Formats: sequence, structure tokens, C-alpha cells
Amino acid sequence: MVEHLQRVRAAFHFFLHSLDLPLLVALCLLMLASLAVLHSVEGPVQAQAMRYAAGLAAMWGLSRLPVLQLRAWSPWIYALSLLPLLAVYVVGTGKYGQRWLNLGVFYLQPSELLKLSLPMMMAWYLHRQALPPRPKVVLVAALLIGVPAVLILLQPNLGTATLVTASGMFALLLAGLHWGWVALALGGVSVAAPLAWFGLLRQYQKDRVLTFLYPENDPLGTGWNIIQSRIAIGSGGMHGKGWGQGTQAALDFLPEYTTDFAFSVLAEEFGWVGVVAVLGLFLFVIARCLWIAAGTRCGYSRLLAGTTGLVFFVYVLVNGGMISGLLPVVGVPMPLISYGGTSAVSLLAGFGLVMAVQGRQPVHGRQRHGPLPTAA
Repeated sequence: MVEHLQRVRAAFHFFLHSLDLPLLVALCLLMLASLAVLHSVEGPVQAQAMRYAAGLAAMWGLSRLPVLQLRAWSPWIYALSLLPLLAVYVVGTGKYGQRWLNLGVFYLQPSELLKLSLPMMMAWYLHRQALPPRPKVVLVAALLIGVPAVLILLQPNLGTATLVTASGMFALLLAGLHWGWVALALGGVSVAAPLAWFGLLRQYQKDRVLTFLYPENDPLGTGWNIIQSRIAIGSGGMHGKGWGQGTQAALDFLPEYTTDFAFSVLAEEFGWVGVVAVLGLFLFVIARCLWIAAGTRCGYSRLLAGTTGLVFFVYVLVNGGMISGLLPVVGVPMPLISYGGTSAVSLLAGFGLVMAVQGRQPVHGRQRHGPLPTAA
């Protein structure tokens, strides 16, 4: 009996010693909330559970890799992730453009891979430079960010392109980017916005912006989605209508209720109490990533873990603002709540990288890979 218990203990140690248990528990609770929402609207629960299993397996595998190995692989992973991004222009498919690759067994969205590979590449490049980054370093970093962002934008996929750009910018900010560069970038966006409106954005993207500003102008057309989402959120009240008792999705008033507007379903059925509970889990996940990042003196590790947490924050912010009418609808799912395969797997794999940092680099202890360089 004692020998059997020792074997069980050894097995648990083998599978769990590289994982950050607080972060893992929070992620599992979010995934359970997602499956509960999907079940209540008769969504693809089994398919999503299989995707979560694949994501957890990727997370576990990456969490066991040494930081030095991840750092050495980063440029190659970044370069390889650009290949399927180019392939969508040849054999891609999608409702609003060429965004997906049909691999027979499943559909792959190559842009999701950049949410994993770009932070790794930025961390690899910036940790080798004197920090805060100098103008030449910033320009090279802008090129590393701009190439995949433009390829994704031309699919067209404005929402994902924005998130990919944000992931690169967060790495620069964590590296100590001077706020003057930030002001310059914002000024450039302001100047380019009119040009993008007239020469780059497609009509359905323009409709999303106009709907954000004036949703009541076309309540049965372009304004339908956001109006119905607001009704779902408001009708949930404090305690919600109860699991499976929501009407907006059941009566097909709420569109895309398993993907973009899945959080609206949660708000209707579980009310403000459920929303606060899930937002609390989101906040814990973000804070945990930043705590792990703050506790390591390895430049690569700190940039990678911190960027992952901040990008997750942007996911939550954009989808939450979108479904409540505070931001335009850009097709960004709520992380680990909305139905999706590539997105879920890439997110969990990203947290596997954070756990590799936490597991291989003591949060409070002797420095392993040297201090962050500083500019003279």
C-alpha cells in the first residue's frame, strides 16, 4: 500500500511539478465556465473540451522546457509561424476573407500563432539589447511587429492584427520604451486613420465603426448585434436568470452566442455575480503572470511572462468593451470563454511559456542568466 501511494505521489510530481498550480486552477475554472455556457445554449461542448485538452497538453509540454532552450528557439518559431500566414493567401478560406487553413482534420487560423511567437521573438531580440531600447532597436522591433500585423490586416482581420501589434508594443513598453515613442506612434495612427478609412478598411469594417457610434440608426441591421447583447447583459440583473434559462440566445435574438458574444450569455444567465466572479479570475490570471515576470531577473523571461499577461488583459478588455457597446465590434473572442480551437490552444500554450519561466527561474532567488543590460 505504501509503495502504491509512493508511485501515485511520484506520478503527480512528474506531471505537476513544472506547472504553476494557482495559475492552473484559475485557468481550469475559466474553462469550466466556458463549458457551462456552451452547454446552456446547446453548443459544441465536447469539441471545445477536446480543444481545451489539447491546449492543456501543449501547456504542460512547454512548461517543462528550459528557458534557455525556449530563448534559442524563439527566432525559428517566429519565422516558421510566418509561413502559414503567407499560405492563407494561396489556399486560405473564410467568411470575410482568407483567414483559415483547412488541414483536413481541423481548421487552423495562422494569425493566432503570432500571439505566441511574436512575444517570444520580441523578448529574444530585446533581451540582447541595452535597455531602455535606443532608436535603432525600436525601428527593428517595429519591423518585427509590422510584418505579421500587415499580413493579418490584409486578410482582412483588423481585430487580430490589433492584438498582435499590442503584444509587440507591450514587450517594448516592458523593456523601458520612452513615452515619447508612444506619443509618436499615437500621432502616426491619428494621421493614418483617415487614409485607412478611405483606402484600406472594407465596407463591413466601416459599418462596425459606424454601428459603434450610432447603433440605433439601424436597429434591425448593423446595430442588431450590439443592441441584443446589451439586452442580454441588462436582463441578467444581479443574480441572472439561471443556468440554461437565458432567452436571448435560445430565441436566436443574440448572434454568435457561442463565440463573440458568449460572455453576454454568461451575463444573462449568471448576472452581475457571475460576471464579477469571472472577471475576478481574469484579474488573478493577469496578476499572476505579472507577479511571475516581476520575480525573475532574466530579461527574456521577464519580457515574455509580462507580455503574455498584458495581452490576455487586452483580450478581455476588447471583448468586454465590444459586447457592452463601449468599443466597436471587431470579432475578438472572450479568452477561454468563447468557443474556438486555435485561439484556446494558443492561449494555453502561452501560459505554458509563463509556467516554464516560473518553474525554471526562481521567483525570489539567485540570478541565473545575468541582469538586464542598461543603456550607457
